[in-house]
Amino acid sequence: MNILDVLQEVISEKGLAKAVLIDIAIEGVLAAYKRKYPELPLRVRVNDEKDLVIEIEKTVAAKIANQDLEITLLKAKNIQKDIAVGETVWVPFEGKIGRVEILKARQVIAQRIREIEAQQIYDAFKPKEGEIIVGVVQKYERDGLVVAIGESFAYLAKNNMIPGERLAVGFTIRALLKEVLYEPVDDYQLILNRTLPLFVERLFELEIPEVFEHIVEIKAIARVAGYRTKVFVSSKDRNIDPVGTCVGVAGSRIKPILNELHGEKIDVIGWNESLEIRVKNALKPVVVDKMELSPDGLSVSIWLAEDQRAIAIGKGGKNIALVSRLTGVNVQLMANESEDSSDQSPRDVGFENNLFDKEN
Repeated sequence: MNILDVLQEVISEKGLAKAVLIDIAIEGVLAAYKRKYPELPLRVRVNDEKDLVIEIEKTVAAKIANQDLEITLLKAKNIQKDIAVGETVWVPFEGKIGRVEILKARQVIAQRIREIEAQQIYDAFKPKEGEIIVGVVQKYERDGLVVAIGESFAYLAKNNMIPGERLAVGFTIRALLKEVLYEPVDDYQLILNRTLPLFVERLFELEIPEVFEHIVEIKAIARVAGYRTKVFVSSKDRNIDPVGTCVGVAGSRIKPILNELHGEKIDVIGWNESLEIRVKNALKPVVVDKMELSPDGLSVSIWLAEDQRAIAIGKGGKNIALVSRLTGVNVQLMANESEDSSDQSPRDVGFENNLFDKEN
């Protein structure tokens, strides 16, 4: 059986070029022989019959002193007629290898095929990094799930899934291709994510043509996956309402995004050049009684009625943290004098960085 017959199954399964696989086979077989005969000048090639042949380079000698490395002129002329004493010629190598060497050949061939496959995946998917891709849930593993993307497989870790979502095997999902690794880590090169703000931003681009065409621009976005996303939008066209464009009639445009996020809420907020107005808009429906921006512009103090505080803070401080992240300033809630004159110290509940670890 020639080498192409031997490699045909691999060619069909892996989709690799014949020439590439032949080079890999030559490399693997040579490694096996070199393991047993490290001092000999050996080579492996494919002959006219497409068989792998192992050869050794010998020097033509008038008198043989080393059988392994020398050959008589008479024998050499049977291989190459115009050869002379002192020249070298490649002749068939008769040495044998055992199971250990054969295992070495298999290891080298398998490793080289993995390297080529990894390079192909990297080249194919690296340009798509940061974009949304579609795949099918293949199986669950202990710390996440495997997603089939055509002939390739990606990994979606549990901590990169939206809290509370259940993705069944066979279910088609969309996810952000967060990272494409040059070499596999735990068998995977394609790392998916569904918790980042960028995932929601890409969904807006997919579902809302004006966002995709950059007529409506996403100015800022903040997210606590599974809880809420807040997004500032503006329009380059005065005749287009950016908020209405994103939400759609009766929520028709935002609904597919909400469905993808499994109930996570989205606040679409109109952009304003005034920081104070942006903060107030980001806090709605909370009513702000008074606001003071710090001299350095890094924080803002907010006075609210007592019945507005819980709404502003949100569950576990998530809402006020989102407002801080969205606006880029640390929001400090203050008690109104009429309600609590004994305590006017600011209550810093703005940034809760642990809520956003996945965004960094």
